[in-house]
Amino acid sequence: MDTASAATSTNVIAPAKNHYVVLDGLRGIASLMVVAFHLFEPFSHDDATKQVINHGYLAVDFFFMLSGFVIAYAYDERWSRMTQWEFYKRRLIRLQPMVIMGSLIGAALFYFQAGPAFPLIAGTSIWKMLLVMAVGCTLLPLPVSMDIRGWQEMHPLDGPAWSLFFEYIANILYAVGLRKLSNTALSIFVFLAALLLVQLAVFGDRGDLIGGWSLDAVQLHIGFARLLFPFFAGILLCRLGARIQVKSAFGVASLLLIVALSLPRFGGTDHRWMNGVYEALCVIFVFPIVVAVGAGEKRADGFSIRVARFFGALSFPLYITHYPLIYIYTGWIVRNNPTGAQGVVPALFVAVVAIAMAYACLKLYDEPVRRWLSKKFLQRSAAMKKHRHPFPAPITRANYRPTAKRRPNL
Repeated sequence: MDTASAATSTNVIAPAKNHYVVLDGLRGIASLMVVAFHLFEPFSHDDATKQVINHGYLAVDFFFMLSGFVIAYAYDERWSRMTQWEFYKRRLIRLQPMVIMGSLIGAALFYFQAGPAFPLIAGTSIWKMLLVMAVGCTLLPLPVSMDIRGWQEMHPLDGPAWSLFFEYIANILYAVGLRKLSNTALSIFVFLAALLLVQLAVFGDRGDLIGGWSLDAVQLHIGFARLLFPFFAGILLCRLGARIQVKSAFGVASLLLIVALSLPRFGGTDHRWMNGVYEALCVIFVFPIVVAVGAGEKRADGFSIRVARFFGALSFPLYITHYPLIYIYTGWIVRNNPTGAQGVVPALFVAVVAIAMAYACLKLYDEPVRRWLSKKFLQRSAAMKKHRHPFPAPITRANYRPTAKRRPNL
């Protein structure tokens, strides 16, 4: 795989390495679960006990763990020949084009979302919306004072972009120093991050891990608690060689993930901590098992692998572009108050449009743009390095190492 084609892959695996197709596919399954969660969410009327696919938001925590695992696999052994800036370039080329597209789609559909569900839209000027769009394209978080919807999101045009903001923070933490931690030190760090996660899930007011999308102290606490354990646990899993080999790995891992995200809420409103315990167990124990099962698949072909490859390619475009459609769908539900049965056909329509839009973005925009950016910035950088060092270093007294004497053939 050359540099350009590597940039259009759904993963960040180095060209010389095989990549985990099943892990890509699991990312796709998680993205579909996020879409389903968001389609059911308006019918819960802010009552978490009535939410179908109750723990669907934990897909974000699963994304963080997958990212940590894959980034460690792709980059841990490359730092002797790769600068931090080169790492950042690769991550920006991989993620930023679809971040920009998500913001553009959010802007294009913004005024179609006006209604009682989003009280600030009607009074938002087009110039302010365009400013929010421009900032959204950079992924910089907006303060609550710049909210143009009424939900206090750090990215009001494309809500799920909050998790990409934290993904970038994790990438920076990894690059600037945490990648240098020994496995022992990293294990201690992961253990402390697990305590932070448990504190939020079990002892927090809500008894869950929902949140992270606003630029205030409470939401930043939630965001970092959700980020630090799964991302760096993913790195640790990769370094320790965590692999579980089972037959039909993609099917088994997908089933585990779907069940974990779909179970009803535990404990009701009187014992919220019970739900927190369940969600902490999911992130700390179940998700590592799912990742290890996915990483244990050695097959490179077959029907399930082809399915995994398709949904893996679709996963990020679907995740980052579907929510502007959900805003419209949520506004329709709030205005018309349909029954669950009346919402089935519109929900299916939104899901189909979201998948079709994501696929179009992937093939017509994301892959071509990443291919072009890779040729322009990655291949040119590699060529400049080769030009600066066209020959091996000369042998000197300081670096001379005699080879072992060989016995002549007799």
